[in-house]
Amino acid sequence: MVLRRNHYDAAFEEFLRTSRAPYVAVDEKRRALVQDSSIKSLDFIVYAKQGPNLLIDVKGRTEIFPDQSQKRRWENWATIEDIRGLKQWQQLFGEGFLSGFVFAYQLPSDSFSNNLETLFAYKESLYAFYLVTINEYCLKMRPRSRSWQTVFLHQQDFHEMRQPVDALIQS
Repeated sequence: MVLRRNHYDAAFEEFLRTSRAPYVAVDEKRRALVQDSSIKSLDFIVYAKQGPNLLIDVKGRTEIFPDQSQKRRWENWATIEDIRGLKQWQQLFGEGFLSGFVFAYQLPSDSFSNNLETLFAYKESLYAFYLVTINEYCLKMRPRSRSWQTVFLHQQDFHEMRQPVDALIQS
């Protein structure tokens, strides 16, 4: 277990441990070197029982909604560097591996999503974990901020692409 300061990464790692999913936690302190350049580190290599193994970059987010009467909004932005890194890792690992983002949402205790989502409790907080593969993300991503070099998915696209992580690693 790698010591993690980010509670989203720590919660996801505990989720993997509790699920008894075989995984490798990547030490993010050092970037990997390939030829003459470095690649942004991924967070986890998760070995699936069936289907492709997963190369995961965890993106911690908070569920956002102005009030309970309006539709919730799931933040799902990433940086261009995140995209490049996951594509490179997928190419390096080759067949049998699939890169993707796990969007780890910390849900407020009064969230109406607490009745709708598959949740994981970690240190008195509730989390929902969703995977979007890098290939799918790239198909529909839109620029969010040119100066910050970030992209995002429209809510409809995100809702259609996201997959609960527990269904992927336990199947």
